[in-house]
Amino acid sequence: MLLHGGDREEARNRFAALWSELGEDGDALHRCTLAHYMADTQDDPADELAWDLRAMNAAAEGLTGERPAPRRDLLALHAFFPALHLGLAADYLKLRRPEVARHHLDRARKAADALPDGGRGNGVRTAIDRLGARLGPA
Repeated sequence: MLLHGGDREEARNRFAALWSELGEDGDALHRCTLAHYMADTQDDPADELAWDLRAMNAAAEGLTGERPAPRRDLLALHAFFPALHLGLAADYLKLRRPEVARHHLDRARKAADALPDGGRGNGVRTAIDRLGARLGPA
């Protein structure tokens, strides 16, 4: 609510406290989700990228790492990939690295099949299309 209400600093502070509590050994789905939202609170695009990379790493670790996520979280982590790649594409575009942005946008498009129809799924698909229009042709 704080983030969506425009209080990025307080949201960042509260997310940082949760991150400390969760720790690097915390549940992969929780780390992925928290890092994904923490990225949105950052003022510096490089910091935003760092948090989005943490989110991607947590998701990948939960699916294929030494400590796989519980079965109940696997579908949720898999469905996170389109949004994670979309976030990375937006980060790289902000950092004026359009080639890398296009790579992640392509991965977001490919992963979008995992999204549910309607609601959040349609929102992510629309955001992918919007970012694709901003990037233009390769």
